[in-house]
Amino acid sequence: MSDVLRFPVVIVGAGGTGLSAALAVADAGIDVLVIERDPTPLGSTAMSTGLIPAAGTPEQAAAGIADDPARFVADIMAKTKGRTDAVIARCLADESAETIAWLRDRHGVPLALADGWLYPGHSAMRMYGTPNRSGGELMAGLQAAAEQAGVPILTEATVIDLIAERDRVTELVVERPDGTREQIGCDALILASSGFGGAADQVARWIPEMAAAVYHGHPGNKGDAVRWGGALGAAIADMSGYQGHGGLAAGHGIPILWPLIMEGGFQVNSRGMRFSNEATGYSEQAARVNAQPGHVAWSVFDDRLHSLMLGFDDYKDAMSAGAVIRGDDIAQLATLTKLPVDALSASIGDVAAMVAGERPDPFGRDFTGKPPLVAPFYAAKVTGALFHTQGGLVVDRDARVLKTDGTPMPNLFAGGGAARGISGDGADGYLAGNGLLTATTLGKLAGRAAAEQVRSQAGCASFDSDRS
Repeated sequence: MSDVLRFPVVIVGAGGTGLSAALAVADAGIDVLVIERDPTPLGSTAMSTGLIPAAGTPEQAAAGIADDPARFVADIMAKTKGRTDAVIARCLADESAETIAWLRDRHGVPLALADGWLYPGHSAMRMYGTPNRSGGELMAGLQAAAEQAGVPILTEATVIDLIAERDRVTELVVERPDGTREQIGCDALILASSGFGGAADQVARWIPEMAAAVYHGHPGNKGDAVRWGGALGAAIADMSGYQGHGGLAAGHGIPILWPLIMEGGFQVNSRGMRFSNEATGYSEQAARVNAQPGHVAWSVFDDRLHSLMLGFDDYKDAMSAGAVIRGDDIAQLATLTKLPVDALSASIGDVAAMVAGERPDPFGRDFTGKPPLVAPFYAAKVTGALFHTQGGLVVDRDARVLKTDGTPMPNLFAGGGAARGISGDGADGYLAGNGLLTATTLGKLAGRAAAEQVRSQAGCASFDSDRS
């Protein structure tokens, strides 16, 4: 055992969860090692918009936005129809404002309140993001903070197994690109390796409705955390829960983000007809889009919404890739998209009547309060995608992994996609930003709890030594 490299805290995964956890451990003055399978820390976080919800912040108060953790929890419970852990939901809501302030003020991650629109299910504007609303930009900020804090990140190292004495993890087996293996010891382990979206067999088992969907997530998300935790007797829950997206640009792999829809855009199928209430949420919209002919739809909008979306790097990427089509009028848009002009014209006219309050939407959406769409018109061909899974290891308020009997594992923690989220057991419970809320906040809590556990155990060991 003496030749095994050891760290008080080891973290598997250098995405949003892992780096947040590492910063919290480093804050406590405890040595930590982050192990990452990729050459560069990116993870699922880099593929997101980088938006994190927080309730009851000073910035909200200054902007006159009425919000607090209780209201946030109410939104979470309403979106999941009560099918989530209310205790963990309240914990994350209570911690959310401090997470933003901690990342921004202590570690220099450039987060600011994003105003101008509401995401589905949120009753207040509470999203925080980087200047360009980019997950890559968020990861860059987290990585810079980790470097500043002196956190070592071992890249191109894949954890292939855990070694435990009973249910206490003592070592990890790491494989390098050349096939060599080494063991790394730990006093506490934080699993930050996300979910199982990159494992087709597990998706087919747990989320069969998305088995044939495009997976737009990190390919390294193979469900390792659930497999390791399960082998140690950990509880899992909500494995059928996931975040989908009904607006991934078909053939381009770039998300056309939902402010476009929430501010008045809509979707039609290849017959030029609307088929759902798009405003209920982009996650549940994925399966609806995939149920249409060819598993595709067209997001239809206008120049006002085009200008709004230019504030997002993803949209600018979609423009550069040729995924967004512009037509001077309905007829030209129909020609360019190969949509039937009569049906498209009727759909645009129907929506205009709903905006004016002249008729109700048969799908139950309220279009009133938004400006009508006017020429020139735009459209983007999209498909429904699986972004990340929401089920995982059951954790407590300190992100400690719980056994099937509800007691905590001795030294195992988890956050982000490795842990059970707060989105319930389906797609319709996903509230925008909850993926990064659980990543950053559970990461923070896991890091603090693991550091405190290590410090406490070290103190006890010293005390015992003194007494002997």
